[in-house]
Amino acid sequence: MPRTASPLSLALLGAGVFLLVLAPLLIWYVTPRAAVTPVDVDVTTVFTGTGSYFDTDALTTRDGQRITITRHVLGDVAASEQSGRAVWDVSTAVDTPRTLPLKDPRRAFQWTTGRWVTDRRSNAPVHCCGESPTRFDGDAYLKFPFSVEKKTYRWWDDTLGAAVPLRFAGTTQLRGITGYRFTGTVPATRTGTRQVPGRLVGRPGQGQIQAEEWYANTGIELVVEERTGRIVDASISPVKTLRAPGARRDAVVLLRARNLAFTPATRRAQIALARADSGKLALVGRTLPTAAGAAGGVLAVAGGVLVARGRRGGRFSAA
Repeated sequence: MPRTASPLSLALLGAGVFLLVLAPLLIWYVTPRAAVTPVDVDVTTVFTGTGSYFDTDALTTRDGQRITITRHVLGDVAASEQSGRAVWDVSTAVDTPRTLPLKDPRRAFQWTTGRWVTDRRSNAPVHCCGESPTRFDGDAYLKFPFSVEKKTYRWWDDTLGAAVPLRFAGTTQLRGITGYRFTGTVPATRTGTRQVPGRLVGRPGQGQIQAEEWYANTGIELVVEERTGRIVDASISPVKTLRAPGARRDAVVLLRARNLAFTPATRRAQIALARADSGKLALVGRTLPTAAGAAGGVLAVAGGVLVARGRRGGRFSAA
């Protein structure tokens, strides 16, 4: 009878070949499918700092006040699964010392809501699923794309209602992870109108007029975890004012703040989420393929050697 290899040698050879095939599959097939925007999110981020705001009761601007911005992002899992997109509902409340204790976004100094819909792989805005507003644009908003590059991204500014270029400004270390810094500004831009008493904007001889609303942001800085695109630290400096129709100067400061930044608790939470997500991507995209390739090579060689020896030195079996 013909010489045969032992079951052990064949098992080793088979396992080695399997692992060698698995390694590139993890890199080229599994990893791209693992790098998708989650849909079951429930995250709150808080910015704090000092600034000025317009007190509508006293009709005056109050300086040196604590300003708090609270953003809550809740994934609509049902809509996401039905559409294949990432559908996130976003609530943003701007609070002053008077409104923050109320703990009700409907009674905040300013409250806005939106519905952000993106492609789960590219992070590009998708116009479907009841998105609001319908003119979303840019490369990034609540997060950046996966595998962030050292380039300029177009970041959606909700208050401006348009995308703002944010330029790569170097790297920084935050609690053991490497973050990419992106910075930019928004020049003073007219964003709409608001009906106010004429005297409020220097037109005492007129009754109610449509004053112009202007917005600027003198400093935007976002720190992004490179692998996941998650924003782990942020600082903004918004300015909102009123001008008389056609005027070139601000008449009323509605809100002015400098360096409203993530609270320490928010920063820690975002870093923890980024580290966990990055670790999962690194596991399937680097650790497992490397281990599978190395182990597969060893097993394939060992199995091949045993198979060859078995065939050369095997004995005939008696009939």
